[in-house]
Amino acid sequence: MNAAIRRQSLGLALLALLLFIAGNWHQAIIGFDSRFVVFAQEMLRHGPSFFPTTYGQPYADYLATSTLMTWLLSLPLGEVNSFTAWLPTSLASALIVMLVYRLTAPYSQRWGLLSVALLLLSSTFISETRAVSLDQMLAAVALAVFYLGYAHDHFGAAKRLHWVYLLLIVGFAIRGPIGLVIPTGVLCSYFLLNRQWRQLFSFGLLALALLGACVGLLLLLAKLSGGEAFMQDVIRMQFLGRMDGSEGSSGALYYFTSSLGNYALAYPLALLVLLVIAIGGRRAPDPALQLVLYCAAAGLLVMLGLSIPQAKKARYVLPMLPMAAIIAAYPFQVAHGRLYGWLRGLMLSLWTVLPALLIVGLWLARRRYPEQMAHIGWVLGVLGALQVLALVAVFQARLRTLVPALTAVLAVWTTYIVVVEPVERSLYDTRTFSLQVQAQVRQQPAPIVLHALGKDAKAIKFMVNLDYDRVPVFTQQPADLATLQGPAWLVMSQDDFEGLQDPRLRAITPTLTGTFDKNPYVLLRLDKTIQP
Repeated sequence: MNAAIRRQSLGLALLALLLFIAGNWHQAIIGFDSRFVVFAQEMLRHGPSFFPTTYGQPYADYLATSTLMTWLLSLPLGEVNSFTAWLPTSLASALIVMLVYRLTAPYSQRWGLLSVALLLLSSTFISETRAVSLDQMLAAVALAVFYLGYAHDHFGAAKRLHWVYLLLIVGFAIRGPIGLVIPTGVLCSYFLLNRQWRQLFSFGLLALALLGACVGLLLLLAKLSGGEAFMQDVIRMQFLGRMDGSEGSSGALYYFTSSLGNYALAYPLALLVLLVIAIGGRRAPDPALQLVLYCAAAGLLVMLGLSIPQAKKARYVLPMLPMAAIIAAYPFQVAHGRLYGWLRGLMLSLWTVLPALLIVGLWLARRRYPEQMAHIGWVLGVLGALQVLALVAVFQARLRTLVPALTAVLAVWTTYIVVVEPVERSLYDTRTFSLQVQAQVRQQPAPIVLHALGKDAKAIKFMVNLDYDRVPVFTQQPADLATLQGPAWLVMSQDDFEGLQDPRLRAITPTLTGTFDKNPYVLLRLDKTIQP
C-alpha cells in the first residue's frame, strides 16, 4: 500500500470522527446508554475495578474495559458526560472507516470512497456510532483482524500479522467470549476460502487456546471481585443466558431478514450485488472480486455464527456491516456488465433523491411532533441546498457519482444529529424529572423508594441523572409498600399510583408529576409509617 492511500485513509478517519462527535456535549442520557454511564460514574467515584458496578455491586454481564476508557476520558473533566461516554465508540467507527478505505482504495479510490459512503448511510451504524456500543468496538476489532490477514497476503504487511493475537485479547476484553470468537471466525473464513489450510488450523488452535486462557482469567477475576456466587452470575450472563434464550430469543433467520431494514442501505444492496455475481456465472476472479468474495464469506460467518445463540439483537451483527458496504459498492469497480450498470443507476438514483425524501419525511413527522420539531426550518433549507447540489452534479460527468453520495451522507447525518436525536431525547427524557426529584430530596432529605422501576431497567435511567451515590430502596408489588417507614420519597408511574388499592396511599397528593422515559410519573412524600 502506498503512502498516499495511508494519508487519505487517515484524513477520512479524522473527517469521519469530527462528523461522529458533532454536537456531542452534555446530551441527555437515555435508553441503553444509561447503564454504561452509571458504570463510569461509579468508577469515577470509587476508582477502577475489573468489573463495572451498579449500586456499589459488580455487574456480571461485562468486563470493565469500555468503562475504563470512559473513566480515563472523564478524569480531566471530573464528570461523565455524553462526549466522554460516546468517544470510544466514535473512535472505533472512525477506525472502521479508515480500514474500509484501505481495503478497497488500492483497487480504486472511487470504490473506497463509495464503500465508506454506504457504511455511513447504514442506519444501525449511525445510531450505534453516537452511543455507547460495545458491538461497534467489536466490529472495529473484527475488521482490523480481517484487514491484517488480507494485507499480509496482498499488501506486503507480513510484519504486522502478530498483532492479530493482541486484537483477539482486546476483543475478549471488550465483549467477552464472543469478542474473541467473532474476529477469529472472520479470519478463519478468509483462510478457508483461500485454501490456506496450514494457517487455518494453526491460527484456529492458537485462538482456541487463547479463548480458554481468557475464559479462565475472566472467571478468576469474577471470583476475586465477588466470590463464587458472582462467578456463577458471570457464567450465566456471559455464556448460558445468551445460548439458552433466557435473555430473550428470536427465530433462526432473524438477522438475515431484519437486517434488510436495520442495515439499509448497505445490506440489501450487498445482497443484490451478490445475486448479480452469482448470475454472472464462473469466471476467473480479479483481485477486487476476490476481495468481495472474502467479505461475503466473513459477513456470512458472522450472521450464521450469531444465529446459533437464542439471544439476538440487531446490533450484535455489526461486524458484518463493513463487509456489506464493500460488497454493495463493488458495481462501481466493475467496468462492464448490464446488471452492474443497473445497480449503479439504482444507487445513484437513491443518493440523488435522498435529500428530497428526507424533506418529505421531516414535513410529515412535524405534523406528529409539532412541539419537538417546531424549529427545523433551517434544516429543510440545508436539505434543499443539498438536493440542488446533487441534481447539478448528476449532469456533470466528473461529479456524477461521488457528489450525490456525499450529499446523501451529509443529508442523513444532518437530519439525524439536528432533528432525530433531539426529538428522541425529548420524548424519552429522564433527566428533567430525575433532577426535579433530586431537588425535592435535597430540600427534605429522606430515603428514595423506587416502586416497580426495575433495578436494572428504569431505575438505572433514574440513577444516571443523580450526581451522588445513593442506593435507593426497591419495591415491586403494592403489598411491599405496606412495610415502608417514613419519612421517605416514593417514585412510581402515574398508572401504578392510580392502581393502588390502599386508600391511605391514594390519599397522598403527589409532590411532583412529570414525564419520565415517555411515561407520566409521580413523586410522593411519605411522612409516617404506613401500616397494612
